[in-house]
Amino acid sequence: MEIRSKLWIEIDGKPVFGRGRRFLLEAIDKYGSINQAAKEINISYRKAWGYIKAMEERLGIKLIERQTGGRHGGGATLTQDARNFLKKYEALEKGIQGLVDERFIQIFNTKEL
Repeated sequence: MEIRSKLWIEIDGKPVFGRGRRFLLEAIDKYGSINQAAKEINISYRKAWGYIKAMEERLGIKLIERQTGGRHGGGATLTQDARNFLKKYEALEKGIQGLVDERFIQIFNTKEL
């Protein structure tokens, strides 16, 4: 048996950040492209852009620096604020998972169910 947990951040009852949005930012960082990142995580460009816009508005920070297309193409990079936020979220996620794992073992590590 294993325990799984899901963590996300909300502001005023609206989702701001969770695993899917983390994957989106990480893919943007990897590919330097919102379009390619959206393809990688199997969502539309429009949905990816909507997530970015909502995150930036709700968090009050700029997450993505975009360069418009042209002869050499456009691109997107994470801001330092986005990188810092990702690090904090990752630390939170690991900490929560550790607590959940501990509690699971305490409660379910018996022969009785």
